Parts: sequence; C-alpha cells; structure tokens
Amino acid sequence: MQIIKNGKILINQEFVAKDILIEGGLIRKIEDEIEEEADIYNADGKYVLPGFIDIHTHGGDGVDINAASCEDLDRVSKFFATHGVTSFLASILTDTEEQTGKSIDACVERMERGSSGAELLGIHLEGPFLNLKYKGAMPEELLRSGDLDLVKRYQKRAKGNIRYITIAPEVGNNLDMIKGLKELGIVVSMGHSDATYDETVSSIREGATAITHLMNAMRQIHQHEIGIAGAALIEDVYIETICDNRHLKESTVKFIYKIKPEELIIPITDCIMATGLPDGEYKLGINDVIVEDGDAKLKETGVRAGSTLTLDIAMKNIMQNTKKTLGQTVSLMTENPSRLLGLEDRGRLEEGRRADIVILNSDYEVESTFVYGNKVYHKER
Repeated sequence: MQIIKNGKILINQEFVAKDILIEGGLIRKIEDEIEEEADIYNADGKYVLPGFIDIHTHGGDGVDINAASCEDLDRVSKFFATHGVTSFLASILTDTEEQTGKSIDACVERMERGSSGAELLGIHLEGPFLNLKYKGAMPEELLRSGDLDLVKRYQKRAKGNIRYITIAPEVGNNLDMIKGLKELGIVVSMGHSDATYDETVSSIREGATAITHLMNAMRQIHQHEIGIAGAALIEDVYIETICDNRHLKESTVKFIYKIKPEELIIPITDCIMATGLPDGEYKLGINDVIVEDGDAKLKETGVRAGSTLTLDIAMKNIMQNTKKTLGQTVSLMTENPSRLLGLEDRGRLEEGRRADIVILNSDYEVESTFVYGNKVYHKER
C-alpha cells in the first residue's frame, strides 16, 4: 500500500486537500486524512492529477513508432512518463502492409509484456485511407481508398488492439467503411481530408466521432463552405489539437477553445522521434525529417511533419493562450480521451479507478508519475 499525503487533489476541476490510498494498483480511498501502515509519498503543496493520456504519438527519445522494436516501445513509454503521460496510443504512419504489420507485432508484444513507463493502450492507424491533397507527411504512393478487408487483417494481427483510425471520409468508399470499422472496435477519426461540411456530417451520422489534428492537413473554413474544419467546431464530435504554437498559433488556440465545448477537446502531441532530442535529422516513417528550433519538417518539401511537443508543455501553452485554469486544462487530456476511447477505469481521481497519477510542482513541472500505482518516474533533485 502507498499513501499520497498532503497534496492538492484534482476533483471535478477543483483542487482540494486530501490524501490518496493506493492498493493493488487502484485508488482505494480519498479522504481528508488517511492514517494506515503504508509507504508515504509526501506531496505537500504539490498538485496531484490524473495521468495524461496521449492518443496521437509517433515517437520520442530517438524512437520512431513505425520502425520501433518491442524494446524501443518500452524506451518511449518511459520517456512519455517523464512528461506526465500514463497511457498512450502508438500512431503508425501510412506505410507498406509489410512494415505496418511489423509495427503492429511490436506493439502487441509490448502490450503483452507490459511497459516500464506509460501504458501502451493500443494502436492508432493514421491512414492509409487519406486524401492526396492533404497528405501532409504521408507517402502518396501508399494512400488508397477504403479497404475494410485490409483493416480486418491488421486487427486480427493486432489481436483486437487497433483502437483508433484516421480516415478521409470523402475518398472513394471510405464513408461506407465507417460502420465496419466500428464493428471491429475501432474509434473513427476524420483527418487529412478535403471533406465538405455535408460530407463530414454524413460521416458523423455513420459513426465517426473525432477529428484528427484540427485545422492541420484539412480543408479550411470558407464563407461559402465551412468544410471539415468548420463542421468540427459546430458538430458534436471530439477534436484533437496540437498546441505547440506552430501547428496552431496562439490566436487560433484561443479561437478554438472559445467556441468548442471543453468536454470535446483533446490535446495531443503528434510527437516524432526527435521529441526530447536536439535539432538535427530524423525519420518519420519512410520520411527524412529536419528539425530546426524544435520545428519538424520534411527534408524534401519543407512540409511540417509531426511535432516535438510533450503534453506537459501543451498544457502550459493552453493555459497561457486561453487563460483556462490548471483544473480545466488537465481534464481535457485525462477525462476527454478516456471517454472517447471508452476507458472507464481511468481519467479521474476516484475510488476504484486506476492509480494513474501525475504530480506537479508549483511551476507545473512533472515531479512524479504513477502508472497502476507504480512510481515509474521521479524527478531527481
């Protein structure tokens, strides 16, 4: 057993002085004062939050998800934990069927063996059913129209662990595939898309529930056709946001967060292998990437290619740009992604839920991270 004592516990977006008793990986008690025989973590004056959940990650600390081994995935899980992440999806960029299969195998092995840091929740397929016009960093020769049989093969190989997919609903028969994807247990997000407003709404009616990295790699808002970006803001659909002040400028973040209900916003990183490392040359799937001043772009075209963002920095950027409180901001990256993915065992600090916990100091820096009650990171002084 372990007790986190004297912390400022986040409950319903407000901080209250409580102790937390952890036993068997779960939160057993949250009370004003707990006195039991247990290991004590003194969180005096610190913020105690649910662990962050990142649903869109391509790597970090020198690891590219598309080329990662099982050991590499453990390395990146430990890196994510240093930034407060307790759960993540591994995002596989559009690649050959052979390489995608190898990436799936590595993820499944890591999930079966468990991780030393953040928990690998499952797989996010970003493509290959995307629009060439808004391909971003996707290899155009590998993009294709809807092929449910291909996804079925991938899901069988993944042992049901593909949890999330990005598609462009207007391409070929992609729209017709949405119900089949949902039957496979996959949450459908729309992105890399030239969809009109009507096409986006039709996709939502078919069962799509999210928008991938809003306003990046998609048709923009026009006064005569607000498109997928406009539909994302006014329809009841979750939106991913990359708040690195590059993919979305400060004023754009303020605009989005002003009009979109906060319970439908999910900050993500879209991070690549260069995250946490110096500027230089890296890979993103089959692409060569150059990072300058922390900004990742394709070497050949200069198109932005993922980010070097971490969720703790995204949190600070959101607070600065929107003037939201810490409690309001944290719920976006804990409760919201858990609700989107149907995870009822995490996302809030409540008795009976997993003890996935991040502790911040007064400067909002990560001090410690607990995954299923185990302290997987502690900042050395």
